[in-house]
Amino acid sequence: MNVRRLIPAAALAGAVALGATALTACSGAGAGTGKDGKLDVMSSFYPMQFLAEQIGKDHVKVDTLTKPGVEPHDLEITPKQTGQLGEADVVLYLKGLQPAVDKAVAQSGVKHVVDAAKLTELEVHGSSGHAHEGEAGHTEGEEGHDHAHGEAGEDPHVWLDPVKYAEVAKGVGAALEKADPDHAADYRKNTDELLGKLTALDTEFKDGLRNTASKTFITTHSAFGYLAERYGLDQEGISGVDPESEPSPARMKELQAVAKKDNVSTVFFETLASDKTAKTLATDTGLKTDVLDPLEGITDKSQGADYFEVMRSNLKNLQKALGSK
Repeated sequence: MNVRRLIPAAALAGAVALGATALTACSGAGAGTGKDGKLDVMSSFYPMQFLAEQIGKDHVKVDTLTKPGVEPHDLEITPKQTGQLGEADVVLYLKGLQPAVDKAVAQSGVKHVVDAAKLTELEVHGSSGHAHEGEAGHTEGEEGHDHAHGEAGEDPHVWLDPVKYAEVAKGVGAALEKADPDHAADYRKNTDELLGKLTALDTEFKDGLRNTASKTFITTHSAFGYLAERYGLDQEGISGVDPESEPSPARMKELQAVAKKDNVSTVFFETLASDKTAKTLATDTGLKTDVLDPLEGITDKSQGADYFEVMRSNLKNLQKALGSK
């Protein structure tokens, strides 16, 4: 994968076809709409909710299974949510991130189901955040990753790379067009506007992280593999892709050595999970702590009100920690 530039127009155009195939059991007719005339979209968690809201705007009513402040990896679906899911016109989720959601979606019987994991290429990332040779790509029928070990399966955190998030956005736009053809032109226009904003964000990250004193960052949650690969950085995760998993004493000792060798100044933690391990490592190594938000949910503790604001806060925090020149 080219990590230095945005996907070409041809690749984005190809995502339209992917978006169409991501819809399961779709008929040619548009989906039913609620009493208010809007398309009812159920999203699995914030990054999917944000896409639906940005692309659907006034034509959709968006709800989410993962409420603000809830850590999405460990989400349990309530009977009420199961019922709401079955009544949705469109379901937008990312298979492999939330086992409970995967199971509920499979049993929902909803006609228009969009799996974001099929709209871009998934990769397997090791602790340094780089794809393993020969292991990239999404294989039909795989159940996703092991939540305790990022290297055991595919990394689902594609939204933290603006380029891959753009691919997903393109596919979501195509899916909404198919579900609600009467408003296809508006969905297309909104998708194009969102892609322009993601292109600009990608440029900001490329320019902002091009010249830094260090390329290595340590984070509680190994969610930043795609971002690290895109911008030439090395992610060292304290835990795996599950932020609640506990690192071994050997891993903590290894990270202390990495911090010293690579001139690491900061240990990052996040807003939705415990900062205990990050602060322990920082204390043991004499490092500072700061926030690097995996954007799995927005709360009043988030450093921004939406995806773009939090991503720009992440960029500033990375620039500060890595010694941007």
